Amino acid sequence: MGTLFRVVLYAEDAQDGERAARAALERVAQLEQVLSDYREDSELAQLGRRSDAQAPTEWIELGADLERVLRAAQQLSELTDGAFDVTVGPVTALWRRARRQQELPRPERIELALAACGWEKLELDPAAPRARLLARNMRLDPGGIAKGFALDEALALLERAGFERAMVVGGGDVAVGRAPPGERGWRVVIAPFDDERERVELLLENRAVSTSGDAFQALELDGKRWSHIVDPRTGWALRSRTSASVIAPYATLSDALATALCVLGPDGLATLRHFDGVEGRVLREP
Repeated sequence: MGTLFRVVLYAEDAQDGERAARAALERVAQLEQVLSDYREDSELAQLGRRSDAQAPTEWIELGADLERVLRAAQQLSELTDGAFDVTVGPVTALWRRARRQQELPRPERIELALAACGWEKLELDPAAPRARLLARNMRLDPGGIAKGFALDEALALLERAGFERAMVVGGGDVAVGRAPPGERGWRVVIAPFDDERERVELLLENRAVSTSGDAFQALELDGKRWSHIVDPRTGWALRSRTSASVIAPYATLSDALATALCVLGPDGLATLRHFDGVEGRVLREP
């Protein structure tokens, strides 16, 4: 998934703990085979290719994991008015190319890519695990939700195995279970923009926190900065340097909402009222 995953857990037996940690990381690897938009053999990539080969009105069967992620994504797209949108794949592909070639996408290419985007163009069957993509050349990009989902799945596997005092980390996302022995929670530090002045230390139990931002990935041309984070509604990369952090009951939610808040900015904090037990912070530089 383009990042490193780490498992920390408390166990009475070291070998049992190591086996459980390996099983959790194997679950993450399994999900990458399903959800990666970088792997040509992933179920997600195959879904896009099949939509090109079939009429847009035809249903395509989904595996259980992909279905769960897409249903969560669609709900969050609706609640954020499209600021979070997994159908943004054609646009993010343009901006990845732009960063490689150090040149901005042409406006007409962005408009063409936008025609293949839009969460309303992804239809999920409410009665069956299947989907249809209602436009040609659609590509899904779950980069703002897949890592969170993987953390939730890894933590749930550890809890089922009897390791409730555990933490799983993937990039800017952290999911924790019960507190370590003798502690009130897991200590998690957030340092937006890698700036110690904005450093915040959290104490979390049975929670998740995600931080999304463009501290390390951006395109700089002619003195102007273009983030790797794209507004799905316009197709253009963000111009203001932004960092958003969200604490939520589970990482699938915190991951997606942190992405949405980067797009919406501080005004987007009002969106969090739709969710129980969620807190957020947005920092945006001019």
